[in-house]
Amino acid sequence: MKHLLLPCLTWLVLLTPAAAQVPKSVAPPVIKRYTVEQFLNTTKLNGRTFSPDEQQILFSSNQTGVFNLYTVPVKGGPFTPVTSSTKESIYPAAWLPDGRLVYSHDQGGNENFHLYVREANGQERDLTPGDKLRAEYGGWRRDGKAFYVLTNERDPKFMDLYRYDVPSLQRTLLYQNTQGLDPVVVSSDDKYVALQKSNTTLDSEVLLYRTDTKETTPLSAHKGSMANTPMDFDPKTRYLYATTDDGSEFAYVVRYDLTTGKRETVEKANWDIVYTYFSRAGKYRVTGINEDGRTSIRLYDAANNKPLIMPTPPAGVITGLTFSPSDRRLAYFVNGDRTPSDLYVYDFNTKNATKLTSCLNPAINSFDLVETRTIRYQSFDGMGIPALLYAPHGAKAGGEKLPAVVEVHGGPGGQSTPNYSGLCQYLANNGYVVLRVNNRGSSGYGKTFYAADDQKHGREPLWDCLAAKKYLASLGYVDTSRVAIMGGSYGGYMTLAALAFAPKRFAAGVDIFGVSNWVRTLQSIPPYWESFRQALYQEIGNPDTDMERLKATSPLFHADKIERPLLVIQGENDPRVIKPESDDMVAAIKNKGGTVEYVVFPDEGHGFAKRANEMKAYETTLSFLNKHLQPTP
Repeated sequence: MKHLLLPCLTWLVLLTPAAAQVPKSVAPPVIKRYTVEQFLNTTKLNGRTFSPDEQQILFSSNQTGVFNLYTVPVKGGPFTPVTSSTKESIYPAAWLPDGRLVYSHDQGGNENFHLYVREANGQERDLTPGDKLRAEYGGWRRDGKAFYVLTNERDPKFMDLYRYDVPSLQRTLLYQNTQGLDPVVVSSDDKYVALQKSNTTLDSEVLLYRTDTKETTPLSAHKGSMANTPMDFDPKTRYLYATTDDGSEFAYVVRYDLTTGKRETVEKANWDIVYTYFSRAGKYRVTGINEDGRTSIRLYDAANNKPLIMPTPPAGVITGLTFSPSDRRLAYFVNGDRTPSDLYVYDFNTKNATKLTSCLNPAINSFDLVETRTIRYQSFDGMGIPALLYAPHGAKAGGEKLPAVVEVHGGPGGQSTPNYSGLCQYLANNGYVVLRVNNRGSSGYGKTFYAADDQKHGREPLWDCLAAKKYLASLGYVDTSRVAIMGGSYGGYMTLAALAFAPKRFAAGVDIFGVSNWVRTLQSIPPYWESFRQALYQEIGNPDTDMERLKATSPLFHADKIERPLLVIQGENDPRVIKPESDDMVAAIKNKGGTVEYVVFPDEGHGFAKRANEMKAYETTLSFLNKHLQPTP
């Protein structure tokens, strides 16, 4: 819930003096139209970890249709497959000194991830066995002699923290979670565990747990609402670094002296600082800043806090940084509007960055894709709403009137960022204007904007999306009678809400695993969300006390008002928005004689882990939009 650039193509016409006196019309460039198969043959990557000798990187790629593990030399070269799953997507966690690999996968998208070790003989062993439990990899201890794991095996509601020693893989309980606190990071000597307590989406606390005395001490005691998040301990365990928005619209970095508890400010920016942490060997500290949706990276010498120069990507932004055990190398992804995430390695000694992957399908020319433009428009009450505009090549005021899609992100509290979106590029390539709205309540624009949707879902944030049509009309190339709304998760809810509460504003809707009944969704949240259940209730509503208001803002109870065609896409195993949410919505629309299409994926959860399913979803979406938004011949 509330909780990552190529220049535009220009053509120059060189004219002789004589030719310049007689202007000639220049034919517009021909933009190639690509199939859904071509778009989906663009590879996705996930995770990265160095080998013990720092000569290889272990990562996950979906080039076979599901995510499998591969290794690649840090100096570049062919990939070596490690796993060959055809059913579950597999994600890397750790590469042990003896060559064994630790990784994770769930079962059919149910999000009950387990951690597994691949033994020397290639056999898989479950490190976190049991039914209906969830385990999460918590990272290496700084000396490389252990790693950490969170699991809710003792109590489905709470995640306990364990240390797994290397190479024995024997585990030790470090923190037993009985109070609904979230273990975030462990000090280098295992003496301290930093905890977070979520009171509301705007108010959280940092606490310090001592593993020897089992005492918990609050560090960020305060009055009113203040978001505080633990980040990392310094390598010598003198300070705990954290972010806070105390007295500010945006989060900044502070540190707490572990002896005195005194807090001091370390780093500020004009936007939210979303993370700061130390490198594996402790030589560097890296900070990430959300600058209007784009990630900006700052790198420091940890010894003196001196800023260092980061490698400059050829296009896009850097995300997902991982330092090698010795801090000599840095692995990261580069992602842009027209370039999906590619894996790079930077060598601090040679100052060279090596590109290890080329994930865009070579059949696609990136210049046929579109560069997004960050815009802002005024909502019904004058509030400025940030959004990303995808305009098809050739779109211009006074030209052909095009259909459009208003796309809403998940959350509440998510953010649409100018990273590669295969679906948005696919729609733009097929002649659709796409406007990705960051309605009030989105993260990244200050805590006032972030809080502006609390207890208002189905109203003000929805009205921000309705106001998007006025902006689209101002472009001069959008046919406002042919505008659809689309979104996944919370964005799916916004789609349903738009069709139910403003039934004539959009021509059609595409709901991808979206909430239709807040009462049931809030009553059926996964047990491991217990630590922020109350924050979720404060954001949306408590089903025990706000039943009538939740029903009033749940599209299911107003399905009889829906007039426009609707496409619903749902994962059978979705633990967040369970299948009955979509089943009931589809049934209600059918019962009133409305137009609805329903696609269920039996082997997916809250999203797409399998390429074939994502391909079908894209293709179905375009077909549905063409059917209901394109003019009749």
